[in-house]
Amino acid sequence: MKIISTPNAPAAIGPYSQAVVSGGFVYVSGQLPADPATGELKTDITSAARQSLDNVAAILAEAGTDMAHVVKTTCYLAHLSDFAAFNAVYAEYFKSDCPARACFEVAALPKGALCEVEAVAEIAG
Repeated sequence: MKIISTPNAPAAIGPYSQAVVSGGFVYVSGQLPADPATGELKTDITSAARQSLDNVAAILAEAGTDMAHVVKTTCYLAHLSDFAAFNAVYAEYFKSDCPARACFEVAALPKGALCEVEAVAEIAG
């Protein structure tokens, strides 16, 4: 097992790692739409989705892989009414051979975030 940490994604806000590599896969913890430099949350769903997915991509890069190797995501939305807008951004990151996914509304997310994305990816190579 190897712990992954990068300053290019927000630091963990609790007792967990940004990601863990085990058995040829990287398991990325849920990423809020926080700017890694400032910690500020994006406050509209389009920029929030993009920031969460950029954070996932940064962690995957640190682990030696990329979005093309993602096999599963779980996406949490504060408002299911944001599904179409979230999905439009998500489709920019996964254009073909898309990963398996679950996406659902939750009662609340940390820091009042609009979305959170976690992922599992194969290690490239």
